[in-house]
Amino acid sequence: MSVPITSVLMKTRTTSVLLALLLAASLVAAQQVMSDATAKPSTPPPSGPSVFSDDSTKDAQIKDAQFNTRSPRYKIAPGDSFDLNFELSPEFNQTAVAVQPDGFVTLRSVGDIKVQGLTVPELTQTLRTAYGKILNDPIISVNLKDFEKPYFVADGRVGRPGKYDLRGDTTLTQAIAIAGGFSDGSKASQVLLFRRVSDEWMEAKVIDVNKMHKTGNLKEDPLLHPGDMLFVPKTAWSKFERYMPSAQMGTMFKPY
Repeated sequence: MSVPITSVLMKTRTTSVLLALLLAASLVAAQQVMSDATAKPSTPPPSGPSVFSDDSTKDAQIKDAQFNTRSPRYKIAPGDSFDLNFELSPEFNQTAVAVQPDGFVTLRSVGDIKVQGLTVPELTQTLRTAYGKILNDPIISVNLKDFEKPYFVADGRVGRPGKYDLRGDTTLTQAIAIAGGFSDGSKASQVLLFRRVSDEWMEAKVIDVNKMHKTGNLKEDPLLHPGDMLFVPKTAWSKFERYMPSAQMGTMFKPY
């Protein structure tokens, strides 16, 4: 059965007209939304000093103070052990309480308590709170028996990279000297100091040792904390060392 050509043309024209009407309606709606949005007055930003900038400045000051703290207290770590003594209730005394790899200890009558990251005074207070549920104002003393000796790690462009004992107050520049000083190709203007601030996070600070040496201002020379790591990066020039001419060809290459 054949369909007249005029009928097909009519249907095609009708479809085209409908599509054109739909498109026009969409454009009108979009323009209306945009005009409404422009007509609404925007809320001005709050006036006055920027809270964000103030907080950032305070955070930076706090971080600098933390990096320059002297004589930080030792924090309990997995593998440590301590004796627990109760002055008025000796039946609760415990010896060689070991800190498990997950940072917990198992104690008599109170069960598991997380002690990792606590100083000895903080640990004492935590234990007093735990045993205070079964004892009346317990007097507790904690004595560390086995613990990791304080250390720092020097890596990167230093004379002798490695792990070193941290004895007494040691600054960053002193630690670099202990590790053999700067080696060839070191970038002393961007020494990185890494410090653990929690079980999951480490904080890094960039220190310009060159500037300290030139100005003679060692106030910015931070004291190391146990577990700190310093890293001396390479200069951009040192990246090309592998392509430098041998000693026999040295006279043919004059860097500027």
